Amino acid sequence: MTDAVLRIRGLSKSFDKPAVKGLDLTIGAGEFYGLLGPNGAGKTTTLRMIAGLLQPDAGSIEVCGIDALADPRAAKQAIAWLPDEPMLYDKLTALEYLAFVAGLWGMQAGLATRRAQELLERLELWEQRHDACETFSRGMKQKAALAGALIHEPRLLVLDEPLTGLDAAVARQVKDLLLERARAGCTVVLSTHILDVAERLVDRIGIIQAGVLLTEGSLDDLRAKAGQADSTLEDVFLRLVAKPRTAAA
Repeated sequence: MTDAVLRIRGLSKSFDKPAVKGLDLTIGAGEFYGLLGPNGAGKTTTLRMIAGLLQPDAGSIEVCGIDALADPRAAKQAIAWLPDEPMLYDKLTALEYLAFVAGLWGMQAGLATRRAQELLERLELWEQRHDACETFSRGMKQKAALAGALIHEPRLLVLDEPLTGLDAAVARQVKDLLLERARAGCTVVLSTHILDVAERLVDRIGIIQAGVLLTEGSLDDLRAKAGQADSTLEDVFLRLVAKPRTAAA
């Protein structure tokens, strides 16, 4: 893949035991990629290494052609990270929070103001722009955190369970905005346990199990590997993770 935004080779990380083992991934520009797996499979560890929050024990990470381990500062300029728990400064208002994040990225003030308004309006938070983040509901906090992740228009957006605990209306807003960003050329890497969401959103799926990439491909590819031509992603996922690795490869 010549236009790869993310290229991982031989990525490994151990804690008390191996969490990620020799992982290879290549994800293209504008691709919406779903990283799926059972609990403890190594998904969050992988995403945290991509985002530069964990140092791998071995392997390489390339973001937009930049060696992320040799030049992490340059690589992080292209990345945004959104964990499952919203990370905000509670005493700041929504606008103050976005201005603070934009300042960290060195954005010009006028551009930052315009982007903040666009994102807050798009996420239906404009009326609450002067409210402190500590007054927000869980869904409002997650939307504000997403606005913060997107304000510098990253080329790679890494999300770990971004829909956890959100009601249907908020989840729809988040999903719609993610799809819009992917269509505009942003590469999105999403980890989720909500398989029907992944089925509707992603272009390609990687299934990781015990720190190893079990298989990857489009939903139709995975259906073919599972021998279930018309099945849901949930059925395919359960079939593949139950099979020996050699059978699913």
